[in-house]
Amino acid sequence: MTQPLNVLFLSSEVFPFAKTGGLADVASSLPQALKEIGNDIRLAIPRYGFVNERKFRIHEIIRLKDIDIPIGKKVAKLNVKSSFLIGERTKVQIYFIDSSEFFGRQGIYQDPKSKKDYADNDERFIFYSRGIFEILKRLGWAPHIIHCNDWQSGLVPVYLKKIYSKDPFFKKVKTVFTIHNVAYQGNFPKETFQKTGLPDDVFTAEGAEFYDKLSFMKAGIVYSDYVTTVSSTYAKEISEGNEYGCGMEGVLKKKKKAFSGIVNGIDYSVWNPDTDQFIPFKYSVKTLDAKVENKKYLLKKFNMKFDPQVPLVGMVTRLVEQKGLDLLVEAFADLMKMNVQLILLGTGEKQYHTKFESFAKKYPDKFALELAYDDELAHLIEAAADVFLMPSKFEPCGLNQLYSLKYGTLPVVRKTGGLADTVKEANPQKGTGTGFFFETYKPGEMLKTIARAVELFADQKNWQKIMRNAMNEDFSWTNSAKQYEELYNTILEK
Repeated sequence: MTQPLNVLFLSSEVFPFAKTGGLADVASSLPQALKEIGNDIRLAIPRYGFVNERKFRIHEIIRLKDIDIPIGKKVAKLNVKSSFLIGERTKVQIYFIDSSEFFGRQGIYQDPKSKKDYADNDERFIFYSRGIFEILKRLGWAPHIIHCNDWQSGLVPVYLKKIYSKDPFFKKVKTVFTIHNVAYQGNFPKETFQKTGLPDDVFTAEGAEFYDKLSFMKAGIVYSDYVTTVSSTYAKEISEGNEYGCGMEGVLKKKKKAFSGIVNGIDYSVWNPDTDQFIPFKYSVKTLDAKVENKKYLLKKFNMKFDPQVPLVGMVTRLVEQKGLDLLVEAFADLMKMNVQLILLGTGEKQYHTKFESFAKKYPDKFALELAYDDELAHLIEAAADVFLMPSKFEPCGLNQLYSLKYGTLPVVRKTGGLADTVKEANPQKGTGTGFFFETYKPGEMLKTIARAVELFADQKNWQKIMRNAMNEDFSWTNSAKQYEELYNTILEK
């Protein structure tokens, strides 16, 4: 099949409309890249209460108004609004699934005040998943592929196979289900199953039942035509053992003939030190000297002294255990004895807020902390730092190491998931590689690896060789989009 494909891309968050993490960036960039290589791709996302309709020019579609969606014994009304995701080179149509009852709130998954998950998240995403099919029929637009992302759209492949497959309109539609993080599974009490309207054979061990619960993620894995995840190493990790598989390893092992990893890309129109709107001093492989001016600027912003002999380590991360924060806490005193400065940006669990605030008071000359989500500062840290630290316990793909490579900010990473697939171990003697690895999840191993980076930093001639290697790597979304296009065609040919 060589003609352009119709692809419906489903995600619970898409930048710039709604974002809690990397999924929003992927769901923004991959559809644009797929459109750029010639496919008709459209997005469907919930219309949350905080999404500004005037700012994004969102308008109602009259023929997609007051659609009845059954949820258990009740019926909920669905409306659809439309706008465009405007990229630098293309624009992608986006449908907003609208319901004041389910989505007219200020949070995506949680109440922003209580920080607790919404009690009706099951109904919200049953409504979203089932509503997709009703919308497509009314639009008269049949996709070749419905590309689902994470548990929030995990029921879509089940609805297609069990309820809509007999409808001629959906007869040729295939589904791809992408796991961005297997730890977030959308597992709900078995009573939720009665709300789905699905036949009883779905709630079995071979179907979507998972330890006496209904698992939206397991449903997506079992009933989709193909499952992907966001790096080949992560695909192995989550299907070969329970350390990373979070209970889904057996299901994924059964799916192995229709399961693989495709590494995420990054948007070089946004993340590029030569054009970055958020950094005061632009630079490229040919003008590396300008990078240090960003370092001086950032250190001044945090009242820290600039010393050309001292490498600046940057971190932009969620403050949660998965990201290796327990290693950092344990190793912090020893890290502060090293010839480094550290700037950390992020928010997360209160225990880490408290710890790092105490460190910031204790080591004001060597450590600066910003407990916030700040996109502009994230860009500046990438441009200013010499080293980027990602000691993750597990990392499905990771985006910050990809940003760091482009900015010549050499990553120190744990050899796991997408970090293992995208960073190459530096060899100063040969002038090869792009960063530094440690394998064993221990504070001492992380410190040894940082020490290797610090040692190489003192040899600026060889350091800059590795910087150039890193900046010349290509992790553009076009590469990933072509792999997905190939996968879609393979599924359709079968």
